[in-house]
Amino acid sequence: MPNPRIKNEEQYEALREKGYSKEKSARIANTPNAGKKGGKAKPYEEWTKTELYEQAKHVGIDGRSKMKKKELIHALRNN
Repeated sequence: MPNPRIKNEEQYEALREKGYSKEKSARIANTPNAGKKGGKAKPYEEWTKTELYEQAKHVGIDGRSKMKKKELIHALRNN
């Protein structure tokens, strides 16, 4: 039965099969343009701290309000 809170159910299931947790799979599957190729996004180093904060908020990174730009980049890459 499809979960209405998951935007990309197919991607979610594929991530679960790879061993990702339900929470991480849902975050990835619900990220806009997740899994799409193209490389059009600029590297995090070129993002403003505000943009990084908003992305961290979107994916649910705790403690983001106290993080510096480099810490936000690290958290986003390792989440």
